Amino acid sequence: MGADLPSAGRGFIIARDPAAPPPGLERAVVAIGNFDGVHRGHQAVAARAAALARNLGRPCAVLTFEPHPADFFAGRPVVHRLTPETAKARALAQLGLDGMVVLSFGAELAKLPAEQFVTDILVGRLGIAGAVVGYDFHFGRGREGSPDFLLDAGRRHGFAVEIVEKIMADELGSLEAVHSSGVRAALERGDVAEARRLLGHDFFVVSEVIHGQKLGRTIGFPTANLRISPSCGLRHGIYAVRLTVDGKTHDGVASWGRRPTVDNGEPLLEVYVFDFSGDLYGKQVETAFVEWIRPELKFDGLDALTQQIEQDCADARGILGSEKT
Repeated sequence: MGADLPSAGRGFIIARDPAAPPPGLERAVVAIGNFDGVHRGHQAVAARAAALARNLGRPCAVLTFEPHPADFFAGRPVVHRLTPETAKARALAQLGLDGMVVLSFGAELAKLPAEQFVTDILVGRLGIAGAVVGYDFHFGRGREGSPDFLLDAGRRHGFAVEIVEKIMADELGSLEAVHSSGVRAALERGDVAEARRLLGHDFFVVSEVIHGQKLGRTIGFPTANLRISPSCGLRHGIYAVRLTVDGKTHDGVASWGRRPTVDNGEPLLEVYVFDFSGDLYGKQVETAFVEWIRPELKFDGLDALTQQIEQDCADARGILGSEKT
């Protein structure tokens, strides 16, 4: 059933395994795919779907799948998720779409023939007015459903179908290397600038602020502590970031890693927000990674760590200040 998700944007509809067209998404045009990262290639597919929806006078949504099919077939998380469900919804809402339909990907869906996917899901449960997919999109049991199959199915069942051919470039330049695996490789190097070039937006995570050890308070740098997806392959290190909470964006510096000077524990994202006072505990925040500063290091005690944090803050302020000019 449909539900608004505050972090996705007001009015953005999220429907999980709907049995009937979700209210607000009746006769929608759907862009179909995993959309992990919502990168520039995905944005081209979403833009085509939005244009078709406008022409037909219908709402526009993305039809996507959770968990990632690769994780299901492996029986465990194997994919570095660029945008887990909440982050994906937020990125899609920012594109101006009306909603996101999430289908649970399991054994039943994996073995569903392509024709039955069309008749049972696209026509029967969602009642779509149109579908838009990329040129390399496949669906159904054994990936038997191709773009040509979908075009034919649309003619037979009375819904519009558009196929987005391979796009070589957009206004930001070449799209040749734009794919989720390229973004993952950049993040594993800590190259968030390259990830931004491929994505068309900053790589970001969405999470709830939790209580930590509160060590940062004792050394003058209280942090917002965030548990993010264990599948995140972002290189451990220090980053200049922007944190958005309650609709306002603040500059900051973040440490992502195991805190080798303190406890070498489970990975944790710790964000020190510049010039901020207020209680963030329990709030859902978005952290956007702007630039890599340095790798995670082990220091000889808290004094040395504090001195380095002061330098990290100065570096992050310089990066974020210069980016605005």
